Amino acid sequence: MSFEHLSVDTLKTLMIQNPDLTIFDTRDPASYANGHIDQAQPLNNDTMQQLLDNTPMTNTVVVCCYHGISSQSVASWLDDQGFDTVYSLTGGYSAWAAQAQA
Repeated sequence: MSFEHLSVDTLKTLMIQNPDLTIFDTRDPASYANGHIDQAQPLNNDTMQQLLDNTPMTNTVVVCCYHGISSQSVASWLDDQGFDTVYSLTGGYSAWAAQAQA
């Protein structure tokens, strides 16, 4: 199986329904510090091994980047690592932030 795409609305629903949901934010540290999705953990070269070691493969994982482009390759890689359910957030944090301000 490979990763799937996930809309902002579906992510909001998953955040309520799934206590084991894991959200990884692949944006740079400054962008993450300026705003991120609740529950999102920064995933970068410095945090990757620790997050992989501490995240059960059975958790549903959502990858978020700036616009939903680079998260697709990270989601594919996480799927290759053996995670059961992996999503890439369509539109990335830009879509999330735009909907939050609407």
